[in-house]
Amino acid sequence: MKILLPADGSPCSLRAVDQLIATVACLRDVPEIHLLHVHLPIPIGRVQAHVGKETLHAYYLEESQEQLLAAQQKLDAAGRFHTTHIHVGQPPEVICKMAGELGCDLIVMGTHGRNPLAGLLMGSVATRVLQHAPCPVLLVK
Repeated sequence: MKILLPADGSPCSLRAVDQLIATVACLRDVPEIHLLHVHLPIPIGRVQAHVGKETLHAYYLEESQEQLLAAQQKLDAAGRFHTTHIHVGQPPEVICKMAGELGCDLIVMGTHGRNPLAGLLMGSVATRVLQHAPCPVLLVK
């Protein structure tokens, strides 16, 4: 079983990590866990005139590693091996694309638990992943 675990360092994504750790204990086989962080792109326009590609790449990497640290520590403490992926783009699209490319059987992700109207008006990452995911999605409130 392959599981994609998108994480952004927020308390709700860390609850998803906790839920995954608890759920994995019930599984017969040890799953392949893919921890994913999607960094929103910085508008390129005038930025590249002052910042090189290498500097921008280093920024994305450093910020993403910081956001993944708590999730990695939780998985490590539970003895759950995982592969880390860092991408730049729109989170819903990248999450669905990665789930498809990796052949994931499940996506486990946290949700902020806003009411349906707020989610509809603001556009929820979880809602958009549910609409386009190539596999089942477990949302942790």
